[in-house]
Amino acid sequence: MSKTKLLQPDLVLGDTILGLTPEILTHYHIKGLVLDVDETLVPIKQSQVSQELEQWIETIRQMTPIWLVSNNLSEGRIKRIANSLTLPYLLGAVKPSRRKLRQAVQAMELPVNGVAMVGDRLFTDVLAGNRLGMFTILVKPMTDTAVAARHSPIHNFEIWLSQILGVSLIVSQHEFTKDDQSLRG
Repeated sequence: MSKTKLLQPDLVLGDTILGLTPEILTHYHIKGLVLDVDETLVPIKQSQVSQELEQWIETIRQMTPIWLVSNNLSEGRIKRIANSLTLPYLLGAVKPSRRKLRQAVQAMELPVNGVAMVGDRLFTDVLAGNRLGMFTILVKPMTDTAVAARHSPIHNFEIWLSQILGVSLIVSQHEFTKDDQSLRG
């Protein structure tokens, strides 16, 4: 697999994870989700989940198993987030390593190509998911506006480098619901 293919998400959402709808999961035949934590679910300096995220998890868990897999080593932080959402988790994943992603997929007892890796980073989340053969979804990061200015250079560099390598980050077009304007790129 070429470097470009390894960095190419199967789906560029163009929204935070909250824009990942049951219709999208059904359309792409996704049977399980592995979610990154930092900036995919909560801003980096927070360990409290939003009410919107709690509601999203409740909706999605009715149709698919969900695991959290984080590179973060802070068990206290990741455990608090996982427990507040009542989700299993693995930390210290060292993505783009595939080991803990594989562990989560095996726990779901699903074929790897039926599980999506959802994250905000190309060089960790998307790369790890693609290396394992998962469906990969790139979402916009959940950021705290006070911290975003310090973290955006990393995201900007990833985007710049991936575009030099030929990765397309064009937001995928969806027409699943009449009033869901946020997904129409």
